Amino acid sequence: MSTLIATPTSVTALYALPSATQELIAAARHSLTEAVIASSAADRYAAAHLAALRAAAAVLAARGRVQRKSRSRVRSVWQVLPEVAGEFTEWSDFFAAGARKRSLAQAGVPCVSAREADDLVRDAEMFVERVTTALGVTQQPLPSGH
Repeated sequence: MSTLIATPTSVTALYALPSATQELIAAARHSLTEAVIASSAADRYAAAHLAALRAAAAVLAARGRVQRKSRSRVRSVWQVLPEVAGEFTEWSDFFAAGARKRSLAQAGVPCVSAREADDLVRDAEMFVERVTTALGVTQQPLPSGH
């Protein structure tokens, strides 16, 4: 017997989600935890952005892939997500705009203020929550600390 999870918009069998989706959601939650406990603004920012990236990848893993034309260039998850899940278009635009800053922060370039990092942690938490709700995954509380 499978376990069912009821969400406001769907009922999903736990086993119905691909294992990659489940792993990516777990990784997104882990990255959020890292973001919350990170001591530097750059580390908080990078971990929060990575959490959002992993959550977006989970949506792609759950809902399938966009048909690529032959010889098309590789696109980022933020470019593909709106095609697969249009309800996340604004989130895609938002996180795509911060991708370069995440790369700089990961490289140790001082480009992120504490306020920016804290704001991104909150935004990533909201995004991961919306993704898990859309996919019908049970919510687990995140540690507070920001």
